Amino acid sequence: MPVEVIVLYAVVQIAYLCCLGISIWFYTRPVDLVDADEIRQVAQETTRLPSATPEVIVLYPVLDELEATMRTAMIGFSRAEYPGARRVIAIPNADDAETISSLHRIQQDHAFLEVLEIPPTDDDRWAAVWKAWDGNPKAYWWHTGKRNHDQGLPPKKTRQLVYAFYTLAADHPEALLSYIDADSVIPPDYFLAAAAGVRSYDVIQLDNVAGNGMKSFAASMFAMDHMQWDGAMYQHMSAHGKHPFYVLGKGLFFRVSDLIKFGGFNPWVTIEDPEVGMRLWTNGCRLGIVRSPLIEEVPETFSEGIRQRKRWVAGFLQSAGAPLTLMGMPFRKRFRARLNLVPCISLALNPIGLGVGIAVLVAAFVDGGRIISLPLEYLSFVTIGLTVVVMARGQLAAWRQTALFLHTRRERLSFMARVNPLNLLVYWLWWSIPLAIGFWMFLADRGLRWERTLKVDANHDLVRETVEVEREDSVA
Repeated sequence: MPVEVIVLYAVVQIAYLCCLGISIWFYTRPVDLVDADEIRQVAQETTRLPSATPEVIVLYPVLDELEATMRTAMIGFSRAEYPGARRVIAIPNADDAETISSLHRIQQDHAFLEVLEIPPTDDDRWAAVWKAWDGNPKAYWWHTGKRNHDQGLPPKKTRQLVYAFYTLAADHPEALLSYIDADSVIPPDYFLAAAAGVRSYDVIQLDNVAGNGMKSFAASMFAMDHMQWDGAMYQHMSAHGKHPFYVLGKGLFFRVSDLIKFGGFNPWVTIEDPEVGMRLWTNGCRLGIVRSPLIEEVPETFSEGIRQRKRWVAGFLQSAGAPLTLMGMPFRKRFRARLNLVPCISLALNPIGLGVGIAVLVAAFVDGGRIISLPLEYLSFVTIGLTVVVMARGQLAAWRQTALFLHTRRERLSFMARVNPLNLLVYWLWWSIPLAIGFWMFLADRGLRWERTLKVDANHDLVRETVEVEREDSVA
């Protein structure tokens, strides 16, 4: 075998080994859980003394949404237990007339829903935002860089969150703030989990599960992403406060006072999730995980998946660049924060590294001799063995989580057949498309407009079936 080919093989296998090693290292990090017993204890205590519970404000950013999708989300709030004060506030843009009309119709059935329209940034009502940022150096995007004091915030979810947050913050500094996506359906213990979690942690994050994972082959692959990442690896980023974490963009809580202190939301990144999480961590906040997932929907076509995932990639890359320095992270912590990108970026490398390693070993076996050096053969054995371990862990995590949205063993086995290791390897190659587009968006400073992922009320039947089962159980 030519020397050049051997060198290329060695480089690929070593890079693949490093990626596998980082993924396995993440799994060794400790998990800070908000225990189910703590949640039950809080439920009992707050029933006796509702005033002891923190106020919770949930922001619901929406844009051109189907009314049916929003109605399904409201079912989650209507069944959620909480004896204390809570507010659910939809925050559409003021010019999104159709969505606003839908929200007002929904209010007729769900009186708890409030609507706060977000005006354009040249409106005088934005003065509270500019004043807050003027006096807070933690809002580094306002004080430095090419967009300092730029009031033309890009029209996306983060802009809606910024306005709503500062409109409410002055009157509710001790409240807990949460936000969810248009298609998110919260679990019944959503608010109780927050009240329990803030006794020990500063940021509370629930995991997520896709309720429409059997709607299409693409949906199954995307649902598997959530199971392997949100439901398995992500929780290890809590790590007793030792690792820079990000948040998942829905199903989270933090104190209004903390977010005021640390600068609010940065509007100049494609997605706010990684930046705001790492900024909170930099300023001493700890993460607690709740294993009581939100139900959400994933795209049902690969083209919609590219639209969504390219934005994720761009947002993570943006957040892992200059913002880490500007928010105050020293080099060592910036390095650890950037490790968060490795499991995602390595997806396109995984099938190549595994395929090349297997091919070389098979060729050596067929030829009856050694076509590369013995150490490199050992390297292939190691990477293949570690791949089996990582994929087996992912398959086990997925099997456990299928019980959350599939009702029969047959349905669960059917899902697992779709996300078998061979199909996943092909799917991971597909990930090279959003990775490449997201990287280009990062270099070109794109992605600042809200390129909305299509929501189709995919969890309509699942959520309503769950509600009926809960009603039957309560009657029994």
